[in-house]
Amino acid sequence: MTNTGIIILAAGSSSRFGNTKQLLHFNGKTLLQHAIGEAIDAGAEPIVVVTGANADEISKEIENEKVGIVFNKEWEQGMASGIVIGLKKAITLNKELEKVIITVCDQPFVSSLLFQQLFQEQNKSAKHIVASAYADTIGTPALFTGKYFDALMGLTGDQGAKILLKKYSEDLAAVDFPGGDIDIDTQEDYENLLKGNPGP
Repeated sequence: MTNTGIIILAAGSSSRFGNTKQLLHFNGKTLLQHAIGEAIDAGAEPIVVVTGANADEISKEIENEKVGIVFNKEWEQGMASGIVIGLKKAITLNKELEKVIITVCDQPFVSSLLFQQLFQEQNKSAKHIVASAYADTIGTPALFTGKYFDALMGLTGDQGAKILLKKYSEDLAAVDFPGGDIDIDTQEDYENLLKGNPGP
């Protein structure tokens, strides 16, 4: 995945969950470690983890990983600030950056194969945005080429990358992400995941 970075958003306070869900264990790793490991296996360069709430605890967990860690002091203002600061960090770490994949760490079935499929679909389709398709929607992980770096930098407040998927739908391709609809928002979600019964 030449000159393609991955930004892992891990700044949320997990308010609905009740504690730091980025550090929940599943299959022998924390959710964040899993996301990092899959990003490394995909060959991304650089990999940036955006922290916010519980930053010290999270940073300590991943200090030995091959990632750039950036603290988003404005994390309470919403997801946009994390995307902006993560992209800025990625660009400073790789001046040749051509594409970036934005992902979250509470989708436990994210994989290096999926990251590579996003990259390959972008090359094949010549579309400049490639998102993941699941449960009759599209969302993260999502790849953006440099054409949309300025649009990502312009996001504000609670706006995530999804607003750009809708705005530029004519320049969008998608890949299937089996299990993409499974994310960990509540204790019940996590218990279902551990039981091997992740959803209704």
